[in-house]
Amino acid sequence: MSQTKPQTGSQVVSRSASQASPSPARHSWSSITPEQLNPLLTRQFVTGQQCMLARIVLRKGCLVPEHSHPNEQIAFILEGALRFNLPGETHTVHAGEILVIPANVPHSAEALEDTIDFDIFAPPRQDWIDGQDSYLR
Repeated sequence: MSQTKPQTGSQVVSRSASQASPSPARHSWSSITPEQLNPLLTRQFVTGQQCMLARIVLRKGCLVPEHSHPNEQIAFILEGALRFNLPGETHTVHAGEILVIPANVPHSAEALEDTIDFDIFAPPRQDWIDGQDSYLR
């Protein structure tokens, strides 16, 4: 049987009794407390064994400083627009669009308007799980 255990109020980590055969786990964003990382950014996330899904709400003008991570990132903009700055290129991603960022590529982002962003990370962001994400705070 799967156990769902909230941690740090912003995430739900699903672990099965047997890590060799995980069980499905159902979650609702309304039951995951948003974590206010700074005045312009809140985050919620759910992790599985091999990936993580994050719901990030950014107010217009929010800046995510340049950073990189060993995780592949797929960003889907549900509402609003984010401008991503990557080495030698800039991508403005609007509602309904997706940007794939390979692992270890330095990037930053700016919310051009109030934005709801869903990010998939593979593997899960261990720095977020451990609270070692001071660049966002």
